[in-house]
Amino acid sequence: MVPASIKVPVPFEYVFPAGALFLGVDAQVDFDRRGEADNQARDKETGERVWVVRVLDLDAEAGKFGRSTEVKVKIVAGQRPVPPPSTVPGYPPAVEFDGLTLTPYVDSHRCRASGQCRARMAYSLRATGMQPASAHAPAAA
Repeated sequence: MVPASIKVPVPFEYVFPAGALFLGVDAQVDFDRRGEADNQARDKETGERVWVVRVLDLDAEAGKFGRSTEVKVKIVAGQRPVPPPSTVPGYPPAVEFDGLTLTPYVDSHRCRASGQCRARMAYSLRATGMQPASAHAPAAA
C-alpha cells in the first residue's frame, strides 16, 4: 500500500544544480494554534519545531516563464537554523541542505466553484540541516 504522503530522498545537486543562496529563516506558523503564545508548527513525528528557510535558486531555468526563483525548505530542529557567514561581503551566503526530501502533493488552490479547476502537481522540500556550500562549485553551462 502506498502511504498518503511519501518522502522521497533527493541529492541536493538534483534540486539545486547551480546552488542556492540563503535569504532568511522564519518559524512556520501553525494556524490551528493562532491564539496561543507559542504558535510555531511542530513536526508530527518528532514534536520538534519547524523552521522555513528561504533560498534563492541559482539555476537559470528556475526563473523561466515568470516563475519565482525563491524556494522554501522546511527544517525540523529544536533551535533556529543559523546561516553560515558570507564569503563575499554584501552578498548572501551560499548554502547546502543535508537530508533533503521531496514530498509531492496536488495544489488545488486554483480550483474555483464555477467548475473550472487548474490544479497542479507540486512538491514541498524538507531537510535535516543546513551547511555552507561545498568548495567545489557546479560547472557553468
